[in-house]
Amino acid sequence: MSEAITYELKHVCKQTGARRGVIHTPHGDIDTPVFMPVGTQATVKSMTPEELKEDVKAQIILGNTYHLFLRPGSKLIREAGGLHKFMNWDRAILTDSGGYQVFSLGDLRHITEEGVEFKSYLDGSKHFLSPEKVMEIENDLGSDIMMAFDECVQYPADYEYTKQSMERTTRWAARCKEAHKNTEKQGLFGIVQGGMYKDLREKSAKDLVAMDFPGYAVGGLSVGEPKELMCEMLEFTTQFLPENKPRYLMGVGTPDYLIEAAIRGIDMCDCVLPTRIARNGTALTSHGKVVVRNATYERDWGTLDPECDCYTCKNYTRAYIRHLVKNNEILGIRLLSIHNLRFLTKLMERVRIEIEADNLMNFRNEFYKQYGYETKE
Repeated sequence: MSEAITYELKHVCKQTGARRGVIHTPHGDIDTPVFMPVGTQATVKSMTPEELKEDVKAQIILGNTYHLFLRPGSKLIREAGGLHKFMNWDRAILTDSGGYQVFSLGDLRHITEEGVEFKSYLDGSKHFLSPEKVMEIENDLGSDIMMAFDECVQYPADYEYTKQSMERTTRWAARCKEAHKNTEKQGLFGIVQGGMYKDLREKSAKDLVAMDFPGYAVGGLSVGEPKELMCEMLEFTTQFLPENKPRYLMGVGTPDYLIEAAIRGIDMCDCVLPTRIARNGTALTSHGKVVVRNATYERDWGTLDPECDCYTCKNYTRAYIRHLVKNNEILGIRLLSIHNLRFLTKLMERVRIEIEADNLMNFRNEFYKQYGYETKE
């Protein structure tokens, strides 16, 4: 039986240990390390699939199991022919398990060994998600990569609770693997948990690797802990993950975190950040964030970022985009979204080049200096 998801390692950076690879999926190959735009409600906010492919050059996008389960429902999407057909996207899709949303948005949630009962953030209606139910939903959605159902503990969390949660997440992962019905077309990834405790991270990783998933995610990081701690826990965790499987750091999307993740052997990252800050009138540029709604840009006839090749930077000035944003025009959000998403996908294109040149740490330091980040040699 062939695996839906396979990983091909192309090069390891001699300077950092970062990986340059390719993930093979039923909907095309993905060059890694990669940034994945988030399409929570079966859409990357304000973007058409054509813009994502042609302007952003996105290779894979995310859908959200929790939100799609509540609205419009996975059965309707299955009836439409699956998520790819429903949203007219012919490249790869990853769906998360909904675990993070259940625990962060779920009001009056109740966790048991069987699963989680929670109230919908939409109308207060009660729902129940178990590992088996999550697999049924993700099988209905038809994504290329599915995530196992897990609990993402808050930061900080005490050792005993984190231990119990991690062990339950491992048991849930085994149940997910058992319930997954479409292994030839959809690859199921396990999620390493364990909070900020190294012994728990190690046990979680080793137990999941023993189950032989086609890929592994590192969950429960970038949840409010200091950057140094995140990097330390990530570096510690990845050593226990197999070299011949893709590694996914969940919920990370600032330029510095993307580079730090790649340095520590991560292949995939995702975040809502680029479209979220676009809606607030903020652009990511090679010289740091630009809050384009500020008055200083009222008569700025330059582009958002002279080093960017996106549609927005080829055609529009900061002054015009500021005008759109100040007047709540939808086009302003769209132009900033295209730019921010392209900025991150282009950054990862550059990261891949620097890995192949065994030069990623030098690039990191140069990028940090230009962007305005502090560097620690």
